[in-house]
Amino acid sequence: MKTLLRLVGCAVGFAALGLTGALAQSPASFSIELISTFDYPGTGNQTQPQKISDKRDVVGIFVDPSGANRGFIMSSIGTFSNPLVDPADTVNFTQGRGINNSRLVCGDYLDADLVNLHGFHFLHGFYGNFNVADSTTTILLGINNARDFAGSVIPTGGIQEAFLSIGGTVTEFAVTDATATLAYQLNTTNQSCGYYVDADLVTTHGFWRDSDGTINAPIDPVGSTSTILFGNNDMNLMVGRYTDAAGATHGILFVPSSNSFVVFDFPGATFTSLNGINKRGEICGRYIDPSTGIAHGILAQVVRSSAGVTLPLAPPSPPAQAVPQRAVVIAPAY
Repeated sequence: MKTLLRLVGCAVGFAALGLTGALAQSPASFSIELISTFDYPGTGNQTQPQKISDKRDVVGIFVDPSGANRGFIMSSIGTFSNPLVDPADTVNFTQGRGINNSRLVCGDYLDADLVNLHGFHFLHGFYGNFNVADSTTTILLGINNARDFAGSVIPTGGIQEAFLSIGGTVTEFAVTDATATLAYQLNTTNQSCGYYVDADLVTTHGFWRDSDGTINAPIDPVGSTSTILFGNNDMNLMVGRYTDAAGATHGILFVPSSNSFVVFDFPGATFTSLNGINKRGEICGRYIDPSTGIAHGILAQVVRSSAGVTLPLAPPSPPAQAVPQRAVVIAPAY
């Protein structure tokens, strides 16, 4: 698939500038405008963008027809990096997850045991691996411009938790009674977001954690059977996706000031995911072509508009039954 449009036009740029002021004042009406689609070069590749920096660089994952997972960077002018492959990856599984304005990338690779994941940082051709102390699995999922990062960790013999590394200090946390908690991004004020897994090991719910440590959960739109939040920006606008009772998956923008969601579906698709958002309200994500099953990258823009489809926050469900401490590896969503 060809890219429809590489650069965000002036009109959209002005809309983004207006949006910033509006969000600072009140929860106005918003919609999401599709800007372009793109694919990592190569026949049959699945393109799975993950985050977008304030400079419009995109990091993500592509899966080739053999099933190998590789990271990639797409620059703001639409050029692609060579595949990102951690030197310790021996099983063809390296994923690019986060990027900041310095083009510092974070991500994960799979161990030779095909169970445990490990984190890495990548900058200017050099890799540095990272594991939280006393853990069997460490997953890096998002990074901010201060080089602080977010992810998920399984302490030795413990339950899968989220973590933030801020100024070199790692803080682990979990949503009460979750079987796994994963933090996907943190912004300049160290607000973070992600998702957690219910006791059934299947159902997911969004959460966001304030800079003082307060966890807001569950974050689900009305009608959701599973919700995932992937990224937040410096205004703490969050993007993700939810699945409805019919099995369709929709991209969402969550506005915490109004506890409401803006829904975005790529035309004709039954699967749309919004994965990253920058301070300009520019979004990266993907849709799956229902005729081929191939995932394609998308770029979109939050704009001021009354045309957007919105959903309210669903009321919280009864507390889940407490679950035992157990080391179950929940592979992170993408």
